[in-house]
Amino acid sequence: MRIGMSLNYAGGFAETVEELADYERAGLDIVFVPEAYSYDAVSQLGFIAAKTSRLQIASGILQLYSRTPALTAMTAAGLDYVSGGRFTLGLGASGPQVIEGWHGVPYDAPLGRTREIIEICRKVWARERLDYQGKYYQVPLPPGRGTGLGKPLKLINHPVRDHIPIILAAIGPKNVELAAELAEGWEPIFYLPERAAEVWGDSLAAGRAKRDPALGPLDVVAQAGLAIGDDVSGYLELGRPTIALYVGGMGAPRDKGPNFYFNLATRYGYGSEAEKIQDAYLAGRKDEAASFVPTELVQRISLIGPAGFVADRVAALRESGVTTLNVMPLAGTHAERVALIEKIRDLAG
Repeated sequence: MRIGMSLNYAGGFAETVEELADYERAGLDIVFVPEAYSYDAVSQLGFIAAKTSRLQIASGILQLYSRTPALTAMTAAGLDYVSGGRFTLGLGASGPQVIEGWHGVPYDAPLGRTREIIEICRKVWARERLDYQGKYYQVPLPPGRGTGLGKPLKLINHPVRDHIPIILAAIGPKNVELAAELAEGWEPIFYLPERAAEVWGDSLAAGRAKRDPALGPLDVVAQAGLAIGDDVSGYLELGRPTIALYVGGMGAPRDKGPNFYFNLATRYGYGSEAEKIQDAYLAGRKDEAASFVPTELVQRISLIGPAGFVADRVAALRESGVTTLNVMPLAGTHAERVALIEKIRDLAG
């Protein structure tokens, strides 16, 4: 399995990037840079590309709605250029709170938009003249829209690669099917290996049945907090607020629309707990919502515990089909966090 890490620059961005060299030497394969409503991911990825030599870099994720498809393609090609062919384009729909509340654009048709964006990106990277008339994106704009002066163009530069890897963040059945059909990789959130086949097996099978063999095997990326030792159980508490945020707050209330994370917790078998989490969270009782997150769930989606426990969890992840571990090393010092990457590298090797 590849070893990845999401960039956490709470201690300072420049300092964290300088430390990536230590993680790289310890065996880290790829670093993911998130983009929510903080600094953009692209400028940070360019900075990381200049400061590293072997490490793969990935957006984790760029939202579908905040850039035009052509700009997404140009950005990916540019990052692949400055990194010498080390970039992976992580894409996802995000959610209506961010898309409508921060970017001010409607959150609609994530499935159809994802397909069209991927198709447009691959046309751009292949340096085809961009003439694409889809349901959601029309390039050039058709008669009656705009000035009528648009014409099909192709990317001026020759990309380092004409096929940049794409990872889709997805947990809904149709989105997961789309990832298995069209993308090089799939990244679910709160991945529970023992329930993965039951929750996503049919979707993955349906997508793989339509998959172009040229894409290669689907890279399955699982996220997990990482701490190894006999006295690390306290780190489990760090996961509760995040799960409560997603299950309770990242989506509509149950009577007003979808909450993908609430639905996932329910499909995992924690439906009654999910209802308590959401009710408390939407009422503003965030600490109480976090307290309702089942300890069993926090444990089973983590790599936090004694070495034997972590080894068993890595084996379960591998058995379920995971090929990239995207970990968050949790320890008091930088040296200890680097040591965790070395340990998980050995376990996953």
